[in-house]
Parts: sequence; structure tokens; C-alpha cells
Amino acid sequence: MEIAFTAEEQAFQDDVRRFLARELPADIRDKVYNARHLDRDEYVRWQKILHAKGWGAPAWPVEFGGPGWSAIQQHIFDEEMALAGAPRTVPFGPKMVAPVIMKFGSPEQQKRFLPRIIAMDDWWCQGYSEAGSGSDLASLKTRAVRDGDHYIVSGQKTWTTLAQYANWIFCLVRTRPDGKAQAGISFLLIDMKTPGVSVHPIITLDGAHEVNETWFDDVRVPVSNLVGEENKGWTYAKFLLGHERTNIAGIGASKRELQRLKKIASTETRNGKPLLDDPHFASRVAQVEIDLMALEVTNLRVLSAERSRRDPGAVSSILKIKGSEIQQTISELAMLAAGPYALADVRQARDAGGAQGLLGPAHATPLAATYFNLRKTTIYGGSNEIQRNIIAHMILGL
Repeated sequence: MEIAFTAEEQAFQDDVRRFLARELPADIRDKVYNARHLDRDEYVRWQKILHAKGWGAPAWPVEFGGPGWSAIQQHIFDEEMALAGAPRTVPFGPKMVAPVIMKFGSPEQQKRFLPRIIAMDDWWCQGYSEAGSGSDLASLKTRAVRDGDHYIVSGQKTWTTLAQYANWIFCLVRTRPDGKAQAGISFLLIDMKTPGVSVHPIITLDGAHEVNETWFDDVRVPVSNLVGEENKGWTYAKFLLGHERTNIAGIGASKRELQRLKKIASTETRNGKPLLDDPHFASRVAQVEIDLMALEVTNLRVLSAERSRRDPGAVSSILKIKGSEIQQTISELAMLAAGPYALADVRQARDAGGAQGLLGPAHATPLAATYFNLRKTTIYGGSNEIQRNIIAHMILGL
């Protein structure tokens, strides 16, 4: 299976490669290649470099400040970014809430929020999941009660990724307590600096502070921050989740990590031979590479649908399932390739660039943390079990 580009697309690919070679800061590239922690300023610095080039939001249409690229151009850009060691685009602003504001927001909201999103003057996070409402998101309890020109928001969100960096959060809230659960939900944009908003860290298995609990204690939110109509938020949420599941596929990053896996398996030996020469291990690497090729073609179909302003629908669930499983498989194979050295994970050593001699080869240092961190991918954005139900219902008609 091979994707062939036209001469114009190859010229675009060369342009992207030259730009990345020239503009991607070496310190950021080094951290990405070595799976080291990136801080807020490094994400913002890179986004502003992209924005200055006019490439801050590859999927955005021209009328909102995007480059108006074709599906193939978006695909090329994402892949070259990942292979070059550029940070992933933090999705909550440009890839998640922005499409909702473009489609359902008022002209005033579009004018206010979209330019700041693409320049990363605002950092957004997502307020969907709650302690008792994850895959069953319609059961959410966070309330928003109308009080004149404001809503009074009370409740809790959990697993709020990078909320410690965010100054805005897009939230699903319950504005009508009776009737069908899905029909009483609204979509609110909330300033994180508003009195009553508090963020509490959750430390994950890899020792990282990536997710949080976010609490709302009688937070006053202007009614003008309501996106679309009151009690219609479930429609907007489903639209956003389609974009989120597409983003989770992470094809470019998986290609980069597959290259890294092959490099590790070529240097690690078993019985005096490179592990990649072992037929059983090599067949597992080949299988995940085939799966990744198939996922890439499916992703191009979804990108084409989005460029035509069509909802990707249940196909995004396929991307989410296979993309997350491929990420987990590659991380597992990398752990197996490194053997016992992959058991040792000292976060401080990893962030310092490895601990050769203390923890074994430097490439082994981040593997356990990456493996543990990627356990979440089959859960967030709607668990893979839920995605299979969606596929069964919407595609197979079961």
C-alpha cells in the first residue's frame, strides 16, 4: 500500500520540510525525539512560530485565518511535523472548540475567540468528563442556573488535561434538570480566572501532572458565553467529539515512534543477533506497520469529508479505536525490545536526558513512562468499547 503525491503536493512537502529544518528550535526537537517533558512556554513558542508563517491552524478555512489546505496538504503537514520532532498541536483550542465556534458560535464569539486561539494567546482545556460521567457523558451533573445575564455554574469536572496551563475551558453543563438527559445540556465557554474556579492536580502512573480535577463553586458566567442555543449542547458535543476522535489517531507521531521502535530493536540483541531479526518479533512490528498504513488511508477519507464540511460521523470512531491501539502496541513492543532496562523509570533522569550506566541505554529511560501514559488512549475521547457500539449502530445497522 502506497500513497502517491502529485508534483504540486511533493513541492508542498519539500516546502514544509525546509521550513521545519529552518524554524523548529533545536531544544524543542530534542525533547520531542527523546520523549522529554515540554512546558507551557515551549508549546506556545512553537505555535507562535507556526502562526507567523500562516500555518497555525492547518484545518481551518481561509475565512477564519487558516491556510485553506486540501486534505492531502493537511496530512503531509501533520506527518512532516511529527517526523521532524515538532510538538503535537495542543488540540483543545484549534482542533476542538474552534470548529464548534465556527459552526455554531455567534459572529461576536468568532471574532473574539478565534484569533486568540490560532495565536495561542489563550490556552483552552476541555470540561466534559465528571467523576460519575465519563463514557456515559449524558449523565453529567455540573449545573448552570440562569440568573439574569449570567449563569451560576456549580459542579466538578475531572481528567481536565493541562488545565493547570489553561485560561479558558469549554464546558458541558446541565441547564435543564428534567426530561431526556441529552436534551438538557448546554455548551459554555468559561474564563478560568473567574472567582470560584479551582484546579487540583491528578498525578498519573508515569509520575506526570497532565490531568486535573476542575471545580466550579457558584461561578458566574455571562450568557454571551453560551455557544448556540440553550439545551442544545449535546449536538455540539457530538460534533466536537468527532474531531477529537480524529485527532487521537496520531498517525504522524505513530510513524515517528515506529521508526524509533525499529531503531531500538536493531540495536538490542538476543542471543547475539539484533532483535529485529527474530521472526516472531519482526512479524509483530510488520503487523503494526500494516495497521498504520491502513489507518492512514482511512484518515485521508475523514480529512476529505471535513474539508467538504461534512461530519466525519462514525468513521472517526474507527480512527480512534485503531489509532489508540496502534500507539499502545508500539509502546509495548518498545518495552519488550529494551527488556529489563525498560522497567526502570525515574522521571527526573528522563527529563535530564537519560541516565546511561545507571538505568541502561538512554533510549530505555522514557519507555515505561510512555507505556503507562498511553494506557489512557483507549479510554479518553469515548472508550473504545463505546466506539465499537457506535460503529455497530451507525455503520453496520445493528
